[in-house]
Amino acid sequence: MSMQSRRDFLKLAGLTAAAGSLPLSELLATSSLSAGKGSIPFDLGIASYTFRSFTLDQAIEMTKRLGIKKMTLKDMHLPMNITEQEMHVVLDKMKTAGVELSSCGVVYMKTEDEVHKAFAYAKMAGIKMMVGVPGAPLLELAEKKVKETDIALAIHNHGPTDQRYPSPESAYMLIEKMDKRMGLCIDVGHTQRLGLDPADEVARFFDRLFDVHIKDVSSADAKGSTVEIGRGVIDTTKLLKTLVQLKYSGTIHFEHEKDQKDPLPGVAESVGYVRGVLATL
Repeated sequence: MSMQSRRDFLKLAGLTAAAGSLPLSELLATSSLSAGKGSIPFDLGIASYTFRSFTLDQAIEMTKRLGIKKMTLKDMHLPMNITEQEMHVVLDKMKTAGVELSSCGVVYMKTEDEVHKAFAYAKMAGIKMMVGVPGAPLLELAEKKVKETDIALAIHNHGPTDQRYPSPESAYMLIEKMDKRMGLCIDVGHTQRLGLDPADEVARFFDRLFDVHIKDVSSADAKGSTVEIGRGVIDTTKLLKTLVQLKYSGTIHFEHEKDQKDPLPGVAESVGYVRGVLATL
């Protein structure tokens, strides 16, 4: 992608609005990058881990400013020990804000009891998919719970330092003969940090692709860290083109791990960049 194209995308993303000059949600919603022939063929969402240093109310507000209407909530925003009454409060807040709870997670499951609790938690939230990491010995129990609850489980890969599921394949090979609701959440950053092309991995395992955590990383090795999308080594155009060609109909969730105390400008740039690429496909 040329530098001119990049400047066009960022201009339309309204980065200056993130600093307060104009409502960011208005610019992102009305941009030519999200309308007409450039309409987005799947949903965009936010992984609330992006806003881990902020309250749920603040995370919802920032998501609205980005013009995004779906969120997957991590446990700092949706505690695992939440009560039914507290859950209703969370869901009411999101409904009032016009933001849908698309999933929860990543939920880690190290014991049988944690598997049971995780699915009860997801059922209470009223969602149809949970992003989770059950240990390999717990996969059969997880599959049983998937069948009981009709809540799909998307296993998240965590790259070179993950002893459980470093790559999409490491999870896929264990679940490929299980219930079709046992699938994958491919984290494109961690996938690239293994030296794997995220677009190729999406294509290889598309039959079990339930979710995508999208980001960019500084290098294709274990030292790679999150950067704004378009500034790193991931071929985002190839990734998005692959998702469009395969008719992916789920959600891609932005997970911006950089600038923990001030993530909004970086994630706004990333959202604008992705919308810009999609408008060219």
